[in-house]
Amino acid sequence: MRQRLRQVPCCWLRQALPGQWLGAGIRGARFACDCVFARDREFPFSRGACTVPQQKPRSDAQRSTPRSAPREGVDEGVDRTHRVIRDVPLNAEARPDALASPITRTERFFVRRNFAPPELGAETHHILVAGAVDRKVRLGLGALRSLGAHGVTMTLECAGNDRASMVPLPAGEPWGGGAIGTAEWAGVPLARVLEAAGVRPAAIEILVEGADRGAPPGSAVAIPFARSLPLDKAMHADTILALEMNGVPLPPGYGGPVRLIVPGWYGMASVKWVSGIRALTEPFQGHFQRERYMYEEPDRAAVPVTTVRVKSLIHSPSEGDPIRAGTVRVRGWAWSGEGEIARVEFSADGGERWGDAHPLDQPSPHAWRGWFYDWNVEEVGCHTLCSRATDTAGNVQPDRAPWNHHGYGNNAVRAVTVRVR
Repeated sequence: MRQRLRQVPCCWLRQALPGQWLGAGIRGARFACDCVFARDREFPFSRGACTVPQQKPRSDAQRSTPRSAPREGVDEGVDRTHRVIRDVPLNAEARPDALASPITRTERFFVRRNFAPPELGAETHHILVAGAVDRKVRLGLGALRSLGAHGVTMTLECAGNDRASMVPLPAGEPWGGGAIGTAEWAGVPLARVLEAAGVRPAAIEILVEGADRGAPPGSAVAIPFARSLPLDKAMHADTILALEMNGVPLPPGYGGPVRLIVPGWYGMASVKWVSGIRALTEPFQGHFQRERYMYEEPDRAAVPVTTVRVKSLIHSPSEGDPIRAGTVRVRGWAWSGEGEIARVEFSADGGERWGDAHPLDQPSPHAWRGWFYDWNVEEVGCHTLCSRATDTAGNVQPDRAPWNHHGYGNNAVRAVTVRVR
């Protein structure tokens, strides 16, 4: 059944920033120009037009407000400019200007939590390695460092990034487009830790458990956040236990003193505050493995969320920027967990016509790739800018992403509306 839509001019519509694209922000607004309207159930962008679904008002618990993130306790390293999605536990996304640099500043990186963060001492924290291994190993941070250092530059994207763009609004935190960032991570390969314990041939998965605990919705039983990886992914050379982020010790607010970093997979796999590692001989059936982080699409069997889908964004100009006629250099990023970026296309008319953008060097196969397009614009008024990425595996960023119950993996083409004077 198609949704009843409320039409809103493109020149006003923001690309799904929670707290701004629905509700009171529409009322009383004045618009500087007339734009095209359309109706589209899956995504508020189609053939040069934007739409906003008419939905029931959100409760106070669901509504996001553009207030500052706190800076107390483990969050002392978190910048105040984040857009808070939820207060307790803190979930906050980066502002658009924080995504303009190849490396996202640590304090401006998005914050994603399922439970309250634990307070762990770097000098006393240990990780227990057990399960289907020849010998149990208990490692402190010093012992981890002695296994050798390895760094990886990687783009980390929350599986729910851009959830707020889906119609109808799925369950989960209403993330806009700021639950993403790129950092230089450094630590020890997980493979070396597993080799030190001697993983037995019968092992098929590696379970990584965080020190954060809590009761999932609908349950009174507290559990840790825990996720498993296939053995081959756990043994990947760039799957690391990170001790540093952007050249400094990993801050507690971002999973310190040690977190897992899994290249090419959505952020739920990169377990924070790692306290335990276990080799398993049977598939893990935990809450965050089988009840969450699953693609639950209508009339289809649920499929686990794993690899990051090909995607792109425009970071300059920003939504709503006034620009002058002439040549405008449009800049952005493109990324994929299934291959390196092979091509980026740009459209200045909402996807009617596309031209090839100029790619920049990709610093790492796991990091976003920069691109630019010199847009010659003479016509004043509103223009809907879009980008579309293709990776080396042949995956193309779609106009619409399949709707799923929890709004995971939304990689649909994103629109940025600017006004040319």
